[in-house]
Amino acid sequence: MATRDSTGNPRHRIVEAAVELLENGGPDAVSTRAVAAAAGMQPPAIYRLFGDKEGLLEAVAEQGYAQFLEQKRAQLDPAPQDPVEELRRGWDMVVEFGVSRPELFAVMSRASGRGSDAAHRAGLEILHGRVRRLAAGGWLRVDEELAAQIIRATGQGAVTTWHSTPADRRDPALLTVLRESMIAAVTRTEPLVPAAESGPAAAARALRAALPDGAGVLSEAEQRLLREWLTRLAADGGASHA
Repeated sequence: MATRDSTGNPRHRIVEAAVELLENGGPDAVSTRAVAAAAGMQPPAIYRLFGDKEGLLEAVAEQGYAQFLEQKRAQLDPAPQDPVEELRRGWDMVVEFGVSRPELFAVMSRASGRGSDAAHRAGLEILHGRVRRLAAGGWLRVDEELAAQIIRATGQGAVTTWHSTPADRRDPALLTVLRESMIAAVTRTEPLVPAAESGPAAAARALRAALPDGAGVLSEAEQRLLREWLTRLAADGGASHA
């Protein structure tokens, strides 16, 4: 649960009051009047700072993403000894966040504002970094993009299924089974020995996995183009060996 802002910043006070009301009473509890009262302010302040209730909920989603990213970055290991175990830990953290904070997670999932979108992309970059480390170590059994999609789909599906199941019928084993099914779908039981695979497709996969994140010698557009070419080469190689 988020702690109340003590700096006196009215925007922070309102957002934190809204998050607390949301998590304690659901979306219906987040009325402008209730939020203003909880923040010790008058309702017009909400309209002045956020425009309307939807604007306030967008700010709530941004706050949720900020907390979510803080947890992800705190857990991040740029050079993990076991990248498969790192994937497990990352998946568990995302699912635990969604399971333990359902109302906030739902608001975050519906958000479409610029701030939430930027935070969402930052979270995806962390995921894609994990996937690239798996690929570089020879652990991936599927393409990087498909692996990322499987990881996201199983995580979101786990949270959705958990909350749509009556509380007295929820079984924590579901989360474990889904996680291990995801691991089995995207990773190998043993890493692929580089010498065992050769040709343009293997070289393309290796180079794509080793490409650095962020700015470098290539511009952002050049990096996107290079990744697209390498993805095509890797996919063509996989098809030719099918």
